[in-house]
Amino acid sequence: MQRMQIDPSRAVPVDPAHFSGSVARQDLAEVDAPRGSALLVAFQPGARTHWHSHPNGQFLYVTDGDGRIATRDGEVAALHPGDLVYAPPGEVHWHGASADNSVAHMALSFGDTEWFEELDQQAYDDAAGDRQQPSEALPN
Repeated sequence: MQRMQIDPSRAVPVDPAHFSGSVARQDLAEVDAPRGSALLVAFQPGARTHWHSHPNGQFLYVTDGDGRIATRDGEVAALHPGDLVYAPPGEVHWHGASADNSVAHMALSFGDTEWFEELDQQAYDDAAGDRQQPSEALPN
């Protein structure tokens, strides 16, 4: 068993090659099987990831704020504290803060993240104004 204390003051800036805006992360743990990571990530208003996917999926648990997540096929969902989102293996998506509010989430990601191009401003603006809720429940 491994127990750790989450301390947001230990967060460090992320690699700007894969994010737009001000984003910080705190690495919480590495997972051996299946290989992955646990991170606490905080996005300032307007900040977001670039398009990316995870070969073995990703879970996001929103801890604070107001954000968005969208898939390459156009599905958009608002993110609020207590939301748990599952991105299945290989699904290309982005996530981040809303235009006017920060958001923080715990990310459990499995496999090496595959990064794609930056999300263009118009696509972000379109999604940031969309107030849809997730359309499907998590798989059992």
